[in-house]
Amino acid sequence: MVQALSDANGADWSALNIRGLVRHLPLRLKLQQPLDDAELYEFCRVNRELRIERTRAGELVIMSPTGSETGRRNFNLIAQLGAWAARDGTGVGFDSSTGFILPNGAERSPDAAWVRRETWDRLSVAERSKFARLCPDFVVELRSPSDTLGDLHEKLEEYVECGARLGWLIDPEARCVWVYRPGTPAAEIQSPTRISADPELPGFELECEPIW
Repeated sequence: MVQALSDANGADWSALNIRGLVRHLPLRLKLQQPLDDAELYEFCRVNRELRIERTRAGELVIMSPTGSETGRRNFNLIAQLGAWAARDGTGVGFDSSTGFILPNGAERSPDAAWVRRETWDRLSVAERSKFARLCPDFVVELRSPSDTLGDLHEKLEEYVECGARLGWLIDPEARCVWVYRPGTPAAEIQSPTRISADPELPGFELECEPIW
């Protein structure tokens, strides 16, 4: 499929191996024929060093791995969510390497996610082994230096449209959090010390200092 790649501006990448694209990242690629779910999973599997998503229109979005500072922040985020999920027991948590196929056909990998256990338990072992076809109930996108706020806001809106009950967009450099819920405008919170996920995730509060 690499021979069929072209970017959104029509540039031909047919002569390049995917690893040759790294210096151009982040990059949006429009395929002559969109990858189906199985092809997308295989494409991501053989290019593990890259972060790859698929838009609802079938374009591939190829991003570089996160830097060390973003990785540190994301580790602290995942650690807090994981500790709460273990105590609560009503759902399953996921890290940033997890891909989900949303109801609109997009494949996304939020920086952190949580799914109600009854939803997860309905999936077969085979369905869980690849990109689960579901939208998480809770998602977090953590802005890195290469991310644009506009793209991240679009992602959060997409998650909510696809069924997420709660979403957070965290911008560590600006010390700002946008909270997304269905049916209401995004709420902007400046320099919080902690963020509550009630009532969707009862009792979960994110301590923000380790994220900043």
